Amino acid sequence: MTERILITGITGFAGSHLAELALEKNCIVYGLKRWNLSRLRNVHHIMDKINWIDCDITDYVSVKKALEIAKPDKIFHLAAESFVSVSWNHPSHFMDVNYKGTVNFLEAIKDLKINPRFLIPGSGEEYGEIFEDELPINENTPLRPVNPYAVTKIAQDLIGYVYFRSYGLNVIRIRTFNHEGPRRDNVFGIPWFAYQIARIEEGIQPPIIKTGHIDDRRNFTHINDVVNAYWIALEKCNPGELYLIGSDENEKIHSYREIIEMLLKMSSVKGIKIEEDPQYVRPTSVPRLIGDTSKFRNLTNWKPKISIDKTLEDTLEYWRYFVKNNLY
Repeated sequence: MTERILITGITGFAGSHLAELALEKNCIVYGLKRWNLSRLRNVHHIMDKINWIDCDITDYVSVKKALEIAKPDKIFHLAAESFVSVSWNHPSHFMDVNYKGTVNFLEAIKDLKINPRFLIPGSGEEYGEIFEDELPINENTPLRPVNPYAVTKIAQDLIGYVYFRSYGLNVIRIRTFNHEGPRRDNVFGIPWFAYQIARIEEGIQPPIIKTGHIDDRRNFTHINDVVNAYWIALEKCNPGELYLIGSDENEKIHSYREIIEMLLKMSSVKGIKIEEDPQYVRPTSVPRLIGDTSKFRNLTNWKPKISIDKTLEDTLEYWRYFVKNNLY
């Protein structure tokens, strides 16, 4: 029987890659878009293969109608406000989208008396202030969020648990550490560095990369490995339980400073300088987000396959294309 898949946030970074994976698996794919706001460049190549539904997830009626149309077997709930830096300026909006949008889905699922498997992807940002002796982070590590975005993701995660515990909904809870690759917007760290390098190579920008604080350490995973993990999570993970997803391998743990140096070695322009700009420095930072994903790996046998070098190459090539063709 052909599975019916609903992807919220399908026009975004992870959502567009997940749509490709679902289509490869010959699923019937439904995607949500806002009739006048969604950016479709990430899915232009598969537009005619998606069953599109106009929906605003902050509107319960809209969400309920979308579920009635899609009748999904599985829901990948990837729609979110995810750019940490602006969450300080829009904390209520972030809560409306990330928390209220999730509640609308859970309520509509309950009211329609359906029970698809429902993936809620959280973020390593939820852990916030982590001390060296607490590494690596696991499912029991305390949450000390230091930005409004992280608070909204914690709320989203916990309300998912409430609906599992109270109503028996098939909620799969995960927290994903940093994932990178083509199509991630250039307001985020690695694509922002790659975008500037591409501009420098085209002679549009002086040979200086503007950065915020770049000594924070992360474990980085290619987006294609992550969406494969999402797919496996909905198939194999137990509803209600929490799982961490990411790269535990030492060769994929780096500071952003190290990442920039790796990108600079891939550039055709030599002697590019790095300069911290106060406008890109957040009010609070998260100095270390390094996870222990053994619970998920032991259950599913998932393991990331794509190297950090390939992740950076794919990101840089993506932004080279966009800059060269004046598309961004």
